[in-house]
Amino acid sequence: MLAAMSGGVDSAVAAARIAEAGHDVTGIHLALSSNPQSYRTGARGCCTLEDSRDARRAADVIGIPFYVWDMAERFHHDVVEDFVNEYAAGRTPNPCLRCNEKIKFEAVLDRALALGFDAVATGHHARLSDGVLRRSVDEGKDQSYVLGVLTREQLAHAIFPLGDSTKAQVRAEAAERGLAVADKPDSHDICFIADGDTRAFLSERLGTSEGPIVDALTGQVVGSHEGAFGFTVGQRKGLRIDRPAGDGRPRYVLSIEPVSNTVTVGPRSSLEVRGIVGERPVWNGPVPEAYEPIRCTVQLRAHGEVYGCRAQLSGDLLHIELDTPATGVAPGQGAVLYDGDTVIGSATISSAV
Repeated sequence: MLAAMSGGVDSAVAAARIAEAGHDVTGIHLALSSNPQSYRTGARGCCTLEDSRDARRAADVIGIPFYVWDMAERFHHDVVEDFVNEYAAGRTPNPCLRCNEKIKFEAVLDRALALGFDAVATGHHARLSDGVLRRSVDEGKDQSYVLGVLTREQLAHAIFPLGDSTKAQVRAEAAERGLAVADKPDSHDICFIADGDTRAFLSERLGTSEGPIVDALTGQVVGSHEGAFGFTVGQRKGLRIDRPAGDGRPRYVLSIEPVSNTVTVGPRSSLEVRGIVGERPVWNGPVPEAYEPIRCTVQLRAHGEVYGCRAQLSGDLLHIELDTPATGVAPGQGAVLYDGDTVIGSATISSAV
């Protein structure tokens, strides 16, 4: 069995648990950058040289073989370039979701199976039993949302040993096992943007291009920007609007038009949507019959609110009708469907009304 070890406490304890259970375990760390110094380090790190060393030390304590797999080129193409291209198209991607889909459970799993391993274990906080993906018992750390893109075949070769434990229990266990990462802070934000400045990162790759900020209610140009890619639907801060709204209330980004380089703003009430269309649907549970809506719930962002809904598959599109309106729904985000705490499917949001 292969244990993917990020260098954090979760993956270290996950590897220790499956080794202790009697599995023949090999630990691997993914080298995701040709220049690891450009990635975030310390409390906000992920997949840096520091993390590689932490993963190796954890493998030594556990007593399992350890290797580093170079996935830098694949990561750059499938995650970093995808991130830039999605923003250029006026969408808001989730790079962690894409990394799980394309790297950890496609590239890594494919290589693992080819080498004769039967499964890949990770430190994700989610429960998996008989191919059924469920939320973690620790609601605050639940990561089933970012795993919702996985297919049933991928889930059949995955193991998530931490789903029945809280994060506090995982840290306590790491300390008992003598793992130095027991108190290592969790990673946050986007690993490949070293200083956390997404707008600057995108500007460096897409260049700057001045465009208008338009008020949806009046049609007037109320400001300007240096690239529509620097905004996302629902954004309130950093709009640099030159004139206040007539009602004196804050304005939010309502839409982004990359062709005309126009950002449209308006009141919060205009952000409300009840209908969502998703593309590239993935079903973890039984595939619903076309034109037969199902009652379920949907989560629209990591650790976001859950909405009751009716979901209906129509060809290659998923139509979701929300019971109550949601705000800040942006194309490019993931929509993950649940039946109770069980993931039943997902799609990438293409539009919302």
